[in-house]
Amino acid sequence: MYQLLFLGSGSAFTVGTDNFHSNIFLITETGKKLLIDCGSDLRFSLHKEGFSHRDITDIYISHLHSDHAGGLEYVGLTTKFDPRCDKPNLYLSHDIASKIWENTLSGGMGSIEGTITSLESFFNVHAVDNNRCFSWQNINFELVKTIHINNGTYVMPTYGLFFEVNHQKIFITSDTQLCYQELETYYQKADIIFHDCETSKYPTPVHSHYQELVKLPNQIKGKIWLYGYQPGELPNAEKDGFLGFVNRGDKFVIQDI
Repeated sequence: MYQLLFLGSGSAFTVGTDNFHSNIFLITETGKKLLIDCGSDLRFSLHKEGFSHRDITDIYISHLHSDHAGGLEYVGLTTKFDPRCDKPNLYLSHDIASKIWENTLSGGMGSIEGTITSLESFFNVHAVDNNRCFSWQNINFELVKTIHINNGTYVMPTYGLFFEVNHQKIFITSDTQLCYQELETYYQKADIIFHDCETSKYPTPVHSHYQELVKLPNQIKGKIWLYGYQPGELPNAEKDGFLGFVNRGDKFVIQDI
């Protein structure tokens, strides 16, 4: 029995302990865990669900914002200095792998007593090349390039995941603007979609807002769970044709069909 456990389901600016950053455990039938994104509040969300750094053995990073990668410092340092832990595996696109150390992690992790360190000092790095695929526990994952932030010079590297477990095809968008036409193939192929959803009263241009998503075809909405939303009152997603909003701690059992 495979499961997706949402350690949190909120946005970057989620506050308090009712929700956390939208980090996800994919748990296999044998109990192996792939952490999909590693936000800054990971240590709190792990504790809330009864886990610790010792449960982090494999990590996928979709992009470099702190609510998706900021927890790597905590994981890297705690596992390095805990003799019970092996070095975690880190899966990420090669263009993110080339930037994550200097742009995100080196300031806090670049020096430890007696030596200067690198990303490889803390993680077994698996940089995914241009074929955008990697395998973990006999599951093949395809990196889906999304448009999250276009700064006018280049599009910030951001990748969702598309994979199949128990004959069910799953699409996790990570953070993205709504790119339905560009990614329609994935929306159509997927049996279950976990979709970035902004619910802010003042929409930003870098996430899929609920008022955009509600205009998707009914056949697509009927397989979408919404996550990555802001604190506050939520729309009636089921009434609007979605499966609903993901709550912190929700566990989705992926059964064979």
